[in-house]
Amino acid sequence: MAHNDVVLEHDEDVYDPLLIGKRIRAHRRARGLSLNELAERLGRAPSQVSVIENGRRELKLGELQRLARILAVSVDDLLSTEAPSRRAELEIALERAQQGALYKSLPLPELPVRKTLSDEAIETILGLHEELRRLHEERAATPEEARRVNGQLRAEQSRAGNYYPELEAIAADLLKHINYRRGPLSQRRVGELAAALGFTLHSVRDLPRSARSITDTENKRIYLPIGRGASDSRSTVLQALAAHELGKGEPNDYGELLRQRVETNYLAGALLVPEASALKFLSEAKTDHELSVEDLRDEFAVSYETAGHRFSNLATEHLGIPVHFLKMHSSGTILKAYQNDDVQFPTDALGAVEGQIVCRWWSAQQVFRTEDRMTPFYQYTDKPAGTYWCTSHIESGSAGEFSISVGTSFEHAKWFRGRETKRRFTSTCPQPSCCREPDAALSERWDGAVWPSARLNASLLAAMPSGTFTGVDRVQMLEFIDRHAPLEG
Repeated sequence: MAHNDVVLEHDEDVYDPLLIGKRIRAHRRARGLSLNELAERLGRAPSQVSVIENGRRELKLGELQRLARILAVSVDDLLSTEAPSRRAELEIALERAQQGALYKSLPLPELPVRKTLSDEAIETILGLHEELRRLHEERAATPEEARRVNGQLRAEQSRAGNYYPELEAIAADLLKHINYRRGPLSQRRVGELAAALGFTLHSVRDLPRSARSITDTENKRIYLPIGRGASDSRSTVLQALAAHELGKGEPNDYGELLRQRVETNYLAGALLVPEASALKFLSEAKTDHELSVEDLRDEFAVSYETAGHRFSNLATEHLGIPVHFLKMHSSGTILKAYQNDDVQFPTDALGAVEGQIVCRWWSAQQVFRTEDRMTPFYQYTDKPAGTYWCTSHIESGSAGEFSISVGTSFEHAKWFRGRETKRRFTSTCPQPSCCREPDAALSERWDGAVWPSARLNASLLAAMPSGTFTGVDRVQMLEFIDRHAPLEG
């Protein structure tokens, strides 16, 4: 192949056939040449030149040089990445949109770009296409994407020991507003903190079902629901205040949504179980070899889950104890998980743990087998990565029962109450022979005679709610906030 027959590499940053075709057409018209005249000078048929100007054929270097000489411009000018006019820019955008997978998936004919198609019409079509693209991408974003992002956040937490000093400092500063010294943060003190930050609290019966709370930052109001179970309203208020103090707005994607949730939950927990008071309490318990999540829960009057979370925040950083935290639904699926003690949670192919089944021999599963739910549940489990000690507790929520487990490696069990337990199991998961394969005799006995009707979770195949990544119905939220806003004047 001769030098002038070299085909230019297709690189959208350097050579775009569609853009260069528009530039050739613009220079042709600027010189007053017709399509036929340019074709004659180039030695091509008019139809071939039309194909070039429409960006449907890649040019060879020699052809590009000849065109530049005929049009009295430089090759660099023809290769410029700027559209020659606003009209050309619109036409290029429309052509590209029609060449995309989204447009081709629609039962629509190709729309010829003619002179009779006005700029306003093209802009409208492009606007509709962009909105359709946005909705398509949003609806295609399934919980798989959320789990992927959550996995990244969990890795960050593990590297940090699940301890964030900047959030601890914010919590300590906020508590100074109400002269907090020690003990549980009561509802009265939470109300005082809200007032100190300029907020008023309003309990209402018509809060949208999709929202835990709604904050009106313009009028400094926090709306809370009435009659939705026995959830601790302190946490809800503190999470709303935490979002305000951290300057959080409505999230734009899964990463932002989950990061906001991690940070606001952390800050709310740091207010309910303040670092200085909790550390004094835990340090004394460690000295006595009597560390207990139950005691931390009772000392600060919080849920077991909050106490478990808070213990995982402080244990590694201040007590030198690597730990793991696990929240599991009674069905055996993981809802939340965190670890920095090398315990191996079950994962899917993407490394996500949410929705995975916990080994039946782990403490999180075994706790459901006990009839005594008053006495703390302790267990050792021999796992492929080593032996771990765990304490587990059952709590109830709107979605049913779930277990909360906090554990650590065998060498650190000496600091905990319950270390003397004789309860011990062996888990070889993820080996199928551990608990994933039924007894051979049972399999043979019932082979071909059983057909289950599965109860699928409503969220199993569903995309995240459209319109917002928070899952809160935006129409209901705005109608609610407008209905409850104080009258002006």
